[in-house]
Amino acid sequence: MTNFHISLGGEVADALRHGHPVVALESTIVSHGLPRPDNLLVARQIEQAVREAGAVPATIGMVAGELIVGLDDAQLTRLATVDGVRKLSVRDLALAAAAGADGATTVAATSAVAVAAGIGVFATGGLGGVHREAAQTFDESADLITLARTPIAVVCAGVKSILDVGATLERLETLGVSVVGYRTHRFPGFYLTDAGFDLDWSLESPEQVADVLLARERQGVHHGGLVVANPLPADEQLDPALHDRTLADGLALLAREGVTGKAVTPFLLAHFHSATEGASLAVNVRIILRNADLAARIAVAAAARAAA
Repeated sequence: MTNFHISLGGEVADALRHGHPVVALESTIVSHGLPRPDNLLVARQIEQAVREAGAVPATIGMVAGELIVGLDDAQLTRLATVDGVRKLSVRDLALAAAAGADGATTVAATSAVAVAAGIGVFATGGLGGVHREAAQTFDESADLITLARTPIAVVCAGVKSILDVGATLERLETLGVSVVGYRTHRFPGFYLTDAGFDLDWSLESPEQVADVLLARERQGVHHGGLVVANPLPADEQLDPALHDRTLADGLALLAREGVTGKAVTPFLLAHFHSATEGASLAVNVRIILRNADLAARIAVAAAARAAA
């Protein structure tokens, strides 16, 4: 029978035991978010960015039904290169374990598993959110409801601009998820530095973010997530005109081909990659590397607060 417990990689287990900083990383970006063979190279670069900023990377995924926090390189390679890797949200974890599946964890699943393992900081590219036409389809990412009940700090570049950003921010507010801009009062839109929406709160340093996490813990009142929205510098974003044109074309193609549900986001991301001749992929990589660095520095500051 498969080991149904959460397994910790050796380095991650040692770091958590000694109170050292750890950053959770998702595996969906490896198996579903980036094309081969770039996906494995970028996955290793993300882990290296965490290490260089002073923390231990904990990439989370499932191998043959075993849920692992801190994949080793062979396990990471497997999820990056084999076919049939399942995309796992929280509701899928037990089903996939019982089936002995290989699986990559989404933002929702990575957040939930990280907190269960004792990790409080997570770096990703962009959150899922409310899809366009959600008033008719009710299509909303499980990332949002999971963050409403999971006390983790998620460093991201806002939500993917292919979604309904305004509706997503409204849902985050309703669900009680804290949202703060990192050195900005404007909410980023993944590929874009500014998605067109104001934020009430802004923090200027990893230490300030760590203070928020400590205050949340000490107060014991708010048990939801903290979204740390870390925008790309304007000179590193995807050209806004190219973005808008590509998005409009992609949405039209989506409707014409009848793509729905879980297939929408990977379909549109693949369209961006193709239509921008790789420019969107380069932006995507810059986003996740910057977020990994910031998350690691937040984890370092949080560990210092906890040890004080």
